[in-house]
Amino acid sequence: MKKITNFYFPFFIAAILFLIACEKSNYPGAKVSPIIPIYDLRNLYKGQDVTLSPDNMFGAEKIAGVVVSDHSGGNMPAGLLVLQDKRRLQQLRGISVSVGDAASNYVPGDSIIIDVVGGILKRENGLLQLKNITPEKIVKIASARSIPSNRVPSSYILADPDKYESTLVAIVKGGFDPLPLPSDILSGEKPLNDGFDNITLHTEPTASFANKNNLPIVGNFFGIIFSSIDQNGNRVPKHYLRTEQDVVSLSSVIEITPIIITGYMPDVLGGDGNYEYMQFMATKDIDFSVTPFAVVTTNNAGATNPTGYPSDGWATGSKAASGNARTFKFNLTSGTVSKGEFFYVGGSSKMINGSSSTSIASAKWIRSFNYTTTNGDGFGLKTEGLFANSGNASGFAIFEGTTVNKDTKPIDVIFIKNGGQLYTPGPPEAGYRIANTDFYDVIDPISLKPQPFYNMGTNTINFNYPPDQGYFMKLGGTYNPRLGKWVKARTQSMILLTKQSLLTDLEQPSQVNIISNGTVIRTETIPVTTLKD
Repeated sequence: MKKITNFYFPFFIAAILFLIACEKSNYPGAKVSPIIPIYDLRNLYKGQDVTLSPDNMFGAEKIAGVVVSDHSGGNMPAGLLVLQDKRRLQQLRGISVSVGDAASNYVPGDSIIIDVVGGILKRENGLLQLKNITPEKIVKIASARSIPSNRVPSSYILADPDKYESTLVAIVKGGFDPLPLPSDILSGEKPLNDGFDNITLHTEPTASFANKNNLPIVGNFFGIIFSSIDQNGNRVPKHYLRTEQDVVSLSSVIEITPIIITGYMPDVLGGDGNYEYMQFMATKDIDFSVTPFAVVTTNNAGATNPTGYPSDGWATGSKAASGNARTFKFNLTSGTVSKGEFFYVGGSSKMINGSSSTSIASAKWIRSFNYTTTNGDGFGLKTEGLFANSGNASGFAIFEGTTVNKDTKPIDVIFIKNGGQLYTPGPPEAGYRIANTDFYDVIDPISLKPQPFYNMGTNTINFNYPPDQGYFMKLGGTYNPRLGKWVKARTQSMILLTKQSLLTDLEQPSQVNIISNGTVIRTETIPVTTLKD
């Protein structure tokens, strides 16, 4: 008997401890938070009106947030008080609360709590609103709370309007098409393009700034996203400015990039030496003997030289005959190219995918030589590879003129990944300078602080390395020379080539089958870069 007791005793003690633990997990005396995050509040709406109560709000009775609406400019929907919070998983969400004239009593930065029991969640004219809220249910607890800038590409808003509805967003580097005349005013609805898509900028004719003219060529547009129903019955997000101060001019000058980067072949089937190449497009007719340019590649793999931060930027070149060049230069000083025409720079083999592959010598080659036996034009000793194939960053840039030093700014530039020693604030400061492109900004458009180098500030966007050999990296986007901007930012598509692939695979849209479990589920079109006038 004693043996049996000793055997079961540990299990008996374990069972008691388990029960005690379970009892403690009930947290006697704990209370449910009285505040429901706006994220959770919005998720209660499933297409039908919802009358709010503690039962359907997980025991909560209130919402809290920071006011972003401002009725002083006369451009907010009448009677709507708009607040936002990040209480759930740091996910910013907003809600419009219908409170009548009391909405104008609150200004951006006011921190408020609203008793929402008895309120009704209702989508009215396309906009999710909180109705049946009286002014006495609103308590202001603080003023002048900071509202961080929330930069959101227009394409994100159009793809998921619920996520951004009733929140304050910044449409950055936005512009109008057609370009505004000095007499054009804000009043009405205008397509606003930020390089990702067009979103409607809505200004009431009675707004205090409706007659504002001298509109920016490029600017930041702060405002609130409201939804409405279009003539086809579809819900459409629109961007509402609050006051004239919500428009921040960045530029009143059109800067046209004469050459843009449209693709590259970094890792062919077999050895890379003398087979890598880059693809460009001219945005105007160019005679390189009259208007020369330069292309510079950078390879920051461990075997490149010199190591450390690039003290001379794009002009760092090579400091030893062995290993790959840190940067390597091609001068473009002869030949012509027409507006909208692709052209190529790279190895003299002029083959599409390495040794014994299709010749693409018939393409427009502006500069090509055997970089494994010949030094670069001005800097960069002969090298086995222009690009790294994994790990640290690679990239390339194009410059107006053939003089490139540590202070020279490119006109277009891309980077693949961001590993390695690329930028240091110093002293002395060193890095690879960037241009104003669809990805990079010499001046941060929100803070307006200088950031002239890659990996500095917000200049961290980069492309991916190919997963294996033989992929051409096709960059599909839309550049508008008339506006001097990308109206569709470039996206990277990896096109797997064979030894028999043709030049058309590089210069025309490609059809790619999407396969799941061995079955083609859909076919997608991979675009190339195009011009839009």
